[in-house]
Amino acid sequence: MSSAFPCRPARRLACALFAALALMLAQAARAEYPDQPVRLVVPFPAGGGADTLARIIMPKVGQHLGKPIVIDNRPGAGGNVGSELVARAAPDGYTLLYGTNGTLAINATLYGNLRFDPVKDFAPVSPMTLIAAMLVVHLDFPVQTVAELIRYAKAHPGKVNFGSAGNGTTSHLAGELFKTMADVDIVHIPYRGGAQAATDLIGGQVQMMIEVMPNAYPLVRGGKVRGLAVTTARRFPAAPEYPTIDESGLPGFEVSAWDGVLAPAGTPPAIVDRLNAAIRRALDDPEVREALLAHGALPVPGTPEEFARRIAESSRKWSKVVRESGAKVD
Repeated sequence: MSSAFPCRPARRLACALFAALALMLAQAARAEYPDQPVRLVVPFPAGGGADTLARIIMPKVGQHLGKPIVIDNRPGAGGNVGSELVARAAPDGYTLLYGTNGTLAINATLYGNLRFDPVKDFAPVSPMTLIAAMLVVHLDFPVQTVAELIRYAKAHPGKVNFGSAGNGTTSHLAGELFKTMADVDIVHIPYRGGAQAATDLIGGQVQMMIEVMPNAYPLVRGGKVRGLAVTTARRFPAAPEYPTIDESGLPGFEVSAWDGVLAPAGTPPAIVDRLNAAIRRALDDPEVREALLAHGALPVPGTPEEFARRIAESSRKWSKVVRESGAKVD
């Protein structure tokens, strides 16, 4: 088949020069990245835990890139609306996604009509934080430890309600995992968001909740609910006085939410690497680390490959929990 510039022997030098020029132009374009502000789509409401963490990290990332990062909140369908928007965006590094274990590992099993592929439609850029969760109870609930909670639930089957931010959220599935591993009959009460669930926990309409630390820990510190334990494999650095669920009566229990940044599939590796380097530098900043820890998030900088492995591992874990819980959103 002929081409517009066939590389016959007499034209080999011209072909080589043409290829070299094309490569130089591509490298020059990437070297200039970014030459305008970068948009980070956060697929959750402004003011929530995800939005808060993104706004702690991204200003420093923008400083290292030399251009500001603009947060664009696009909530809806458990994060699917904003995620789909980025999946369809141009792969030029100027539209990025704030992704979570919910949008990338849980929703594929939870939603029957997902209109993007969490693996094929994105290029992982960098993990950012591991987000602890905390088991909290109503102040008047007569338990002080996880072991006491399990004994109480066994003695009162079907009488303990646990709230969640909604079907398929981390707080729901963490509760389902607790229910299964502890072999207790506790009743799930889903809400339209963690704030509503927390309000009813404070009011005593539900007795317990396993909620991410950015939402739960301020309530504990404010004396509005009682914290029993954290869900991470080890005690959380910002709240070392709280034991893990694993060490307090339920061996093997571990739940961590996580977040990170992704680009549309096909984004040039040079741009991915530039973004990754800026995020890693931001996460190493002492002020950023301190602010994240205060919100229950542990900085975990890493490579795109490490982030891809985390997504795959979480997908296997949470798809099993979703199927066993029977949770489904159409």
